[in-house]
Amino acid sequence: MSFFPKISFQREVEEYLSKVFRNNELITALGTKEAESKYQSLLSHLSHPPAITTVRVNTNLASVKHVKKLLLEEIQKQFKGISVPVLEHPQLQDILLIPSIGPRQDLKKHESEVIVGAQCGYAVLRGAHVYVPGIISTSRFVKAGDLVSVYSDIEGKCKRGAKEFEGVKVFLGNGISELSRSDIFSSHSRTTGLGVRMTEPVYLSPSFDSVLPRHLFLQNLPSVVVSHVLNPQPGERILDMCAAPGGKTTHLAALMHDEGEVIAMDKIANKVRKLKQNAELLQLNCIKAFCYDGTKALSVEKKEDKQEGPPFLPESFDRILLDAPCSGMGQRPNMAYSSTLKEVTSYQPLQRKLFSVAVKLLKPGGVLVYSTCTITLSENEEQVAWALETFPCLQLQPQEPHIGGEGMRGAGLALHQLKLLQRFDPSAGTLQGTDMESLQDCREEDLVSLANKDCIGFFIAKFIKLKGK
Repeated sequence: MSFFPKISFQREVEEYLSKVFRNNELITALGTKEAESKYQSLLSHLSHPPAITTVRVNTNLASVKHVKKLLLEEIQKQFKGISVPVLEHPQLQDILLIPSIGPRQDLKKHESEVIVGAQCGYAVLRGAHVYVPGIISTSRFVKAGDLVSVYSDIEGKCKRGAKEFEGVKVFLGNGISELSRSDIFSSHSRTTGLGVRMTEPVYLSPSFDSVLPRHLFLQNLPSVVVSHVLNPQPGERILDMCAAPGGKTTHLAALMHDEGEVIAMDKIANKVRKLKQNAELLQLNCIKAFCYDGTKALSVEKKEDKQEGPPFLPESFDRILLDAPCSGMGQRPNMAYSSTLKEVTSYQPLQRKLFSVAVKLLKPGGVLVYSTCTITLSENEEQVAWALETFPCLQLQPQEPHIGGEGMRGAGLALHQLKLLQRFDPSAGTLQGTDMESLQDCREEDLVSLANKDCIGFFIAKFIKLKGK
């Protein structure tokens, strides 16, 4: 059941993607009809939020059982008596799953409107309230306390401060305005804080704004899987090459019981500051974060003894996570992807530069995990084929846990190699709505299966660096 329109792309990007998902290998394996059906299903899924919200428990501070109890109490407060389950995942023992209710199609729209930007709109669909920086426009006479309907300007065409907007907008639900129009757009007013408290969102998901911040980290399921696949051990030296905002970094540190060293790098200073704040909030002391370009992280000269940050000597790390910068086409929900084809295709060479540095920084016998949150072949399976050909010292490894599907055909990889890869494909699930009645009838294992399939698009490859090669 498709509630929102399929994701839209710029024409060149759409043509590019169309060829990717209709490549000869794929057509030969699946047939034209099934390949086309999967592609169209993917486009529909990308514009909708995942059916299940995933939060990772900071096991460094508390047990999953304890945090589950606290979270259930919080959700009961937010949902005012509506009973929504909080589930533990049988294979990922540090996450909790909360089903979303929706899309709710019986909501009555109000005359007063608030228009928000696309990114704000996507956050609302995943449980957030509306904050002032996300508001682009409101109806003429909106006052604090008014009931308003909130819409997303998915194409970015609404002018800031406009009194009405007739362009393409998507209904997100209803709420109560916390401020008047003049407060929101006055040059003298605050530009932060709550703008609209959502009372009837199209998708009913818990808000995690300031909810158990030391105990919970809002994180997509595949992003949790990738840290488990790397499987860091206490006492090891780990490198997270493109680390901000720190979800995977802090997860790696927690999996190591905060024993050892996690070096985290990112080249954007404010993201590194955020990463340090997250590490401090979660009370993880083994993380050392640096503002540094990962492509320059390899040093050929011995460093001074006091210098602990990058660049690093070859073979300095036991395990490396390269969660690479990517085109981000797997993120959900996304109704209008704005990047150009030039931008989309610019990531492959950057990823290869980072990968080449990672291989040199890895110790023989060490593990390298490569991941992206995108759906293209060029950034995923093609990178694996290139890596295996370019670096004879690398060997693909099985992944544990293996929750996603196998790799996608089209990059010339053998079937046994594709089975070692892990691709989370949103089209693998059925796009279905969930109401209270169907939720009560759902078995726990069915909800876990839904969480595994109906998530963001993501890719994981695991390599070992062979000794003596």
